[in-house]
Amino acid sequence: MKDRFLVLFLNAFLFSFVLSADEPSAFGAGDLNNPSPYGLTKEEELLLQNKKKLKKITVRSNDQSYELESLKDRIDGLQGIIENLSRKTHTNKLELKTLDKQNNDRLISSNEFEKRLLDISNSNTELSNINKELSKKNEAEIEKLKLVIVELSKLIDSINKNFVSKDEFNSLVNDFNSFKKLVAKELKNSDKKSASPFASKSKAQIAKEARINYDKKNYSEAIEMYSYLIDNNYKPARAHYMIGEMKYYNKKYSEAIAYFKKSAKLYSKASYMQTLMLHTAFAMKFSDDDKNAKSFFKAIVQKYPNTKFSDEANKQLKLMK
Repeated sequence: MKDRFLVLFLNAFLFSFVLSADEPSAFGAGDLNNPSPYGLTKEEELLLQNKKKLKKITVRSNDQSYELESLKDRIDGLQGIIENLSRKTHTNKLELKTLDKQNNDRLISSNEFEKRLLDISNSNTELSNINKELSKKNEAEIEKLKLVIVELSKLIDSINKNFVSKDEFNSLVNDFNSFKKLVAKELKNSDKKSASPFASKSKAQIAKEARINYDKKNYSEAIEMYSYLIDNNYKPARAHYMIGEMKYYNKKYSEAIAYFKKSAKLYSKASYMQTLMLHTAFAMKFSDDDKNAKSFFKAIVQKYPNTKFSDEANKQLKLMK
């Protein structure tokens, strides 16, 4: 800016000097502003020469001023470019710093990830060892269980071999109870046989009266008479059957089955066998022993076909499907 003011001041000074030296003389002689001056004195010629020199200097100064202005404009532009580049450089530095931090963070994360992988690998190794130990323990337990299963199998085989069905068990219980009653009666009446209410009657008469009581549903009296006949071994098969019938009608199905079974063993070809088997099947059904009930119904159908007993048996089999 100082150089620019200096040039402008110099131009103004020279311009004022030239104006003062160019004052016109009479008739145009000595006119230094004339393109073809004449009548010049030596001093005027020197002034004219200086004027020309000054003019050239002025033009050159102006050109230099313009050049300086252009250079200054260029310098200002370059300075703007430099400042822009400086800002970009600063921004790039910040971005590089951020990227460097991110890379460091990633490197840390990668190291942590590798550490975690190592921890997981160690954990897997520990789990593998634990699984191996558990497998060994499980194998030992399995071997123990196998031994227990073998013992249980033997026990089950023994139970199956010596198993007593529900009907047989009930029959044994009833037989035992009957045996106890008989023993008790024998012990009680061993010395009083002659005093029995049936002692004065024949066994045939007692059987007849027992039947009459049965028909009248005087089951207590009838059972007592048939029990007396059994004790005295008079037609024990029929006596057992008759008692079984009365137990059946009194819904004492397990006792009825036991008497029916005993009767069938004593005489399997009795005329009442069809009824005995049918009532045995019903007694089992009413006792929720469907398996054996079905077996009896099927046996009735096979043994007594085309009878009212087989018809009833078939009917029950269809209902039990």
